[in-house]
Amino acid sequence: MNSQKTTEDLKQRLNREVLLQRMTQRIRNSLDLQEILDATAVETRQFLGVDRVKIYRFNADGSGTVIAEDVQDDRLPRLLGLTFPADDIPPEARERFVRQRVRSIVNVRDRCIGMSPADDAFLPRDYKKLDPCHVEYLTAMGVASSLCLPIIHHDQLWGLLASHHGDPRQYDLPTLQLIQAVVDQVSIAISQSALLAEAHQQQQREAAVNQIVSLLHAQPTIEFSTAIDAAIESLGGQGGQLYILRDSPLRLCRGRQPSFSESSSDISLEQAVESWWHASFPNRDLPLYPLLETANLAEVPQLHPLVEAFSQAQLRGLLALPLHHRQQFLGYLMVFRQEIDLEIWWAGKFDTNRRQERPRQSFEAWKQLNRGQSLPWSDQDRQLARELSERFASAVQQYRLYREVNTLNATLERQVQQRTTQLQQSLHLSQAMAELADQIRSSLDLDEILQTVVHKVRSLLQADRAVVYQVFEGGEGRITVEDIQGNWRSAWGIETPPGCFPEHLEQKYSQSGQARAMDDIETANLTPCHREFLESLQIQANLIVPIHCDRQLWGLIIAHQCGHPRHWSDREIEQVEQLARHASIAISQAELFAKSQRATRTANAKAEQLEKALEELTQTQTQLIQSEKMSSLGQLVAGVAHEINNPVNFIYGNLVHTSEYTQDLLDLLDLYQEHYPQPIEEIGDRIEEIDLEFLVDDLPRMLGSMKLGAERIRQIVLSLRNFSRLDQSELKPVNLHDGIEGTLTILHHRLKAKADRAAVNVVKDYGDLPLVECYAGQLNQVFMNLISNAIDALHPFDKEKAERTIRIHTEQVAENRVAVIIADNGCGIPETVRSQVFDPFFTTKPVGIGTGLGLSISYQIVTEKHHGSFTCISQLGVGTEFRLEIPINQSSTHPQLPNESSTATAKI
Repeated sequence: MNSQKTTEDLKQRLNREVLLQRMTQRIRNSLDLQEILDATAVETRQFLGVDRVKIYRFNADGSGTVIAEDVQDDRLPRLLGLTFPADDIPPEARERFVRQRVRSIVNVRDRCIGMSPADDAFLPRDYKKLDPCHVEYLTAMGVASSLCLPIIHHDQLWGLLASHHGDPRQYDLPTLQLIQAVVDQVSIAISQSALLAEAHQQQQREAAVNQIVSLLHAQPTIEFSTAIDAAIESLGGQGGQLYILRDSPLRLCRGRQPSFSESSSDISLEQAVESWWHASFPNRDLPLYPLLETANLAEVPQLHPLVEAFSQAQLRGLLALPLHHRQQFLGYLMVFRQEIDLEIWWAGKFDTNRRQERPRQSFEAWKQLNRGQSLPWSDQDRQLARELSERFASAVQQYRLYREVNTLNATLERQVQQRTTQLQQSLHLSQAMAELADQIRSSLDLDEILQTVVHKVRSLLQADRAVVYQVFEGGEGRITVEDIQGNWRSAWGIETPPGCFPEHLEQKYSQSGQARAMDDIETANLTPCHREFLESLQIQANLIVPIHCDRQLWGLIIAHQCGHPRHWSDREIEQVEQLARHASIAISQAELFAKSQRATRTANAKAEQLEKALEELTQTQTQLIQSEKMSSLGQLVAGVAHEINNPVNFIYGNLVHTSEYTQDLLDLLDLYQEHYPQPIEEIGDRIEEIDLEFLVDDLPRMLGSMKLGAERIRQIVLSLRNFSRLDQSELKPVNLHDGIEGTLTILHHRLKAKADRAAVNVVKDYGDLPLVECYAGQLNQVFMNLISNAIDALHPFDKEKAERTIRIHTEQVAENRVAVIIADNGCGIPETVRSQVFDPFFTTKPVGIGTGLGLSISYQIVTEKHHGSFTCISQLGVGTEFRLEIPINQSSTHPQLPNESSTATAKI
């Protein structure tokens, strides 16, 4: 009974492990999050045996949508694709899901709910009374019991995995822990998908930015029209404008435009946007790359005068990018989005403008149509817009410079030529910067990226030294990469002395991101400690440009001039700033890639652990089954041998006396015949009737046959006892030849000739072996498996061969090692099969004849229990040879621990 229960527990545990491994494998093999979520819903529902399992994802407005679902035979209504209002899950419940990661189990019939944290190794201990609204809500949905687990992503409530059943349902702790493990795997898959999506979005942004930069700089003069078209398309707009502030403002309109008329508005678009800007940033505390956005112009008071003009053109959304170059306002880049009708499929009809007071009585799909809407601007749009703002600002600045050069051309030809040369150099440098950006972004190796950056900075500026100063947590930092020209002192690995770097400068680099140029450290405003530190590195002038990643100060790019003071031009500062921005993107990409690699390695390690645990569980189950079978067989064999041995000994012991008594009677009969040769007629008739002469001749032979049969039975009993070896289950010296002979005796009936096959000839070539310290019963099991398999291999025998032969050879191959070789001249084993003969449950025999455990168990007995070797050599059509080698003294080879059991059952 205990064995059956243990087997059932192992089976249930194996099913849970298989489910978890299958889900882990799906996550490893698939990058499609929806496919993983659909598979999770199907696998979880089938494992739990419930009516419905759904995965519910929260939206930005607090509502949630069912994005994956599996329902059993339509026992409950399908909710896939339907959205639930935010009021359905109260804020306090969401807070518990995030803070405590609670799992809730609801029993509608008993009107109770139990909750337990995810890290609690217990089922809910105290069940509370279920809120009547909650009861009414689940009853309307047709749910009698539910299990709900939160899905957490980046410490935020991403969604829920909910199990619904139409009847009351209980959950045990292993099942709850398994579903929690599945949810944890889903969280890993969501993280991987988010990383992949982020990398893909970043790649799209880079491609769009590179395309627009190429369009801006496709010709010596800046061309905005195609670049504006590309920017509008990249941001998902239908029209847009580039407004450049100058003496005579320039407005470039592309795509669909608002229908302005003299009477429609007294304020221009740029004036309304400027008012909006001042209202959004009243203290002029501007971020690094400011932008203004709205999906509905009517929601912005400053844009109310423009609503009619935009509506006539069927435009609704607006994204305005103020363009700045070194705190100088250059103009606006604006993108318009068209009006569209948005539809939402809700789970049940309700008033979307009022808070729900009572649960809905129906969850039938209801479509809400919102007219005159615009797609909201996403984070991807905002990031791309900020990068485009920077590129357009740079291009506008170059455009303004070009215009100034043309203006001065009439009077100052020499200055115009100088300006033209500068613009051409700037253009070439911009192209070189674009090539450098591609080179940096093409690598995911952080060290390679940083080394490329410092090399290009030093070569572009023709500086003596260029370094990257990396800032770590806690404000500490050091120089991690450098590139030097000349015999100047190396600064690699040097940390800034405490207190030498002023705190206001650190805050300036962190917040504004502005560069700092020092033409001469002797005249620069520095602390004595800071000046002494720079002099120790032979620095006379330097240029410092910050690197920001995720709006945090990651480090500094610093160029050193060691030979003499130097003036850093605006063009040189701009080049390094652009390079720092490209380096920022590349560093973020490399760190994201490294984070993804670490997450992948963690997932792979967990999967390997699960696979190893499953393999150990399978081996344990195999050993348990075989050990129980062999233990029962040994007890049966020993019992039968004992019961047969007693009557056989009785018969064999009495046969001696019977032979003597019979001989005495025959001698007495001879005396009667000698003294009374003429018996009476009645005696004579009886002699003829019983054929006395034959009886006298056959009786001794009959007794001899009975004695021979009794001796044969005694040998068989002895062989059975030797095979079972119940008295030799411990490690002790034995004669291996006795075990082999006992096995041959037991299998004698299979070696004899039969009607459909000839006899099997056994050739025994025994060496002079000492007593071998071993587990005799287990080795007898190995001999039984090998000889039985050899007999099976001889059944489809090739008639062209001389005879069916099994050869058994033993020898001492080393001072402390003996070998036993059992070979046959049967059909042989193909190479594709030979590599699997020791695998558990692998067999080539028909179903019902072989279990596939014999050679697997034999291999474990020889290699693990006796610390020996077990090999198989086979040639197709010639035969097969199994060779096992074991030590003579086990104790000297691998001493057994005092508490280590010698039987497979106890070890399991």
